[in-house]
Amino acid sequence: MSVETLASHPLLIVLSGPSGVGKDAVLTRMKKLRRPFHYVVTATTRRRREREEDGVDYHFVSEREFQSMIDNGELLEWATVYGNCYGVPRAEIDQSLGKGSDVIVKVDVQGATTIKKTLPQALFIFLTPPSMEYLERRLRQRHSESDADLAVRLGKAEEEIGSVALFDYVITSNEGRIDAVISQIETIVAAEKSRVNPRVVRL
Repeated sequence: MSVETLASHPLLIVLSGPSGVGKDAVLTRMKKLRRPFHYVVTATTRRRREREEDGVDYHFVSEREFQSMIDNGELLEWATVYGNCYGVPRAEIDQSLGKGSDVIVKVDVQGATTIKKTLPQALFIFLTPPSMEYLERRLRQRHSESDADLAVRLGKAEEEIGSVALFDYVITSNEGRIDAVISQIETIVAAEKSRVNPRVVRL
């Protein structure tokens, strides 16, 4: 296999972790720094939060529109999480990989598990909190959940952290060290680009 062939395979990077761990903050910072990835925008039926932009943070769609996407096979994976539907647009990934671009998709652990079954050659990275106390503080700062909802999310987070063995790499995400997390992601990508047997993803 030639050097050119080795370098020609783009990566599908699946970034996951419990709710509130900082996945959005990391990706927002990566975009601001103009890191050379295609960032997939997830479709959701969730209500748009303040400061979120349609088509940037999520594709905000109705339940009817989401069901149509499912029926037409437009989603790589989808799931109902905390009463809202989330799905990853298949065409967006396929087109970007076809152009040779490395692709990053952000999903919850349930979604990552689904993708792992269908696309095991994707690169799976898990963001974990330094402690459950840290995660609880992060979730409370959002002021978007009741105490009951918060308890559910924390319980779910403990289960998700227990699934870390499904991933290829784990990175501790801590407030104030987003650039360090990004540096670790880039180091992982660089190492994967040097594999003798590259990851080849075909949808």
